[in-house]
Amino acid sequence: MPHHDLVIIGSGSGNSLLTPELEGLDVAIVEKGTFGGTCLNVGCIPTKMFVVPADRVEDARDARRLGLTFAAPTVDWPAIRDRIFGRIDPISAGGEAYRTGQDHVTLYRTRARFTGERRLALDTGEELTADRVVVASGSRPNGLDVDGLRHADPTTGVHTSDTVMRLDTLPARMAVIGGGFVACELAHVFASLGVEVTQVQRSATLLTHEEVEVAHRYTEVARDRYDLRLTTRVTAAERVDGVWRLTTEGPAGVGHVEAEAVLLAVGRRPNTDLLDPAAGGLEVDDDGLLVVDDELRTTAPGVWALGDICSSHQLKHVANHEARVVAHNLAVDTGRLAGEPRRLDGRPVPHAVFGHPQVASFGPTAAQLEEAGTAFVSKTQAFGDVAYGWALEDTTGLLTIHADPSGHVLAAHVIGPHASTVIQPLIQAASFGQKAIDVAREQYWIHPALAEVVENALLGLPLEA
Repeated sequence: MPHHDLVIIGSGSGNSLLTPELEGLDVAIVEKGTFGGTCLNVGCIPTKMFVVPADRVEDARDARRLGLTFAAPTVDWPAIRDRIFGRIDPISAGGEAYRTGQDHVTLYRTRARFTGERRLALDTGEELTADRVVVASGSRPNGLDVDGLRHADPTTGVHTSDTVMRLDTLPARMAVIGGGFVACELAHVFASLGVEVTQVQRSATLLTHEEVEVAHRYTEVARDRYDLRLTTRVTAAERVDGVWRLTTEGPAGVGHVEAEAVLLAVGRRPNTDLLDPAAGGLEVDDDGLLVVDDELRTTAPGVWALGDICSSHQLKHVANHEARVVAHNLAVDTGRLAGEPRRLDGRPVPHAVFGHPQVASFGPTAAQLEEAGTAFVSKTQAFGDVAYGWALEDTTGLLTIHADPSGHVLAAHVIGPHASTVIQPLIQAASFGQKAIDVAREQYWIHPALAEVVENALLGLPLEA
């Protein structure tokens, strides 16, 4: 039975744990799927690479408001797809080759489950033991509890984000089920590239976790671009002659959607159920996440966790930060580094939706602040009221800032061009406890740049004297 100093389950952010401080440890990496994890292969990176050409199409269509017109785009789907994965696949293969070429690393291309304290059974029939284990095995897309759609099967045209980006050809029609960031980004991509998209969302708006006005504005833009069915759920599905016929229930009663392809984008679930965590002494919470403390230790001695398996955020930048915490704590625990363990520090966690327009946010919404009884003040600044917003002829973009009455930034919510970049100064302000008035007045803001949206919003907060 092989014994290792450290076993890492998962090759996404878990692969970055092997810092110089851990050099020389006998390490095993257990990975069943594509090396490199979700973000690299089926998540953040390829989706944004598809978003870029989709944005170009929408920019060209929107240019008529600026007095420009362009011919309809010619979309070469295989060229787009192959350009993207022609860059990504070699990175995955190279990362795997690098690890297998290291004398102190053993890569097991299989799945692991706990059978005891730091004891793992592999699907190959082998068993491993270890002094320390890190669980970084991520999450996977949910199915939909409807006959025909419970399990995605690309051969029948039912996809998740894991498979839809590698389609052989673009379908004439696609039904996108869901209203979160994955659904909205991919609906934007395929609608822009010429697919007739119908998006089915059970709630009254898309992006329901965003600030109300942000969600409302995004929903209205989407409604103008493709067929959007709100407050609607899929109740049945059948495939006849290569076409899916979805039966829906909504405000108008029973309806139908027909499409050659279906994209299930109804959330993700942590892979804890594949690990048999109880056998290893690892507790799981009501959401299926491994329970960890602020050092990212699980309830089992010598076992840490990071990423989607223990975090509700399901964000790569969160997993990367957690990997740095765990790497440091492993080095301290093994005596290779002096000092104290690091802890999660409660810094604001931002996120972005790369749809059209972009959305970005961190911190609570106004409704959440009110529910918590938190005193706050707010300012909403329209993109169209600053000079560069005029140049863009923007009618949708806005930034809302919530701050405590003394001027410390609590939250920011943005919709509009480059929202994921516009929000960054506010993330910094909240992370370092900077006051809004200092951020606004103690630096120059380039005129006429879009960042003046942030400056004007900060200056407009009704703060205590």
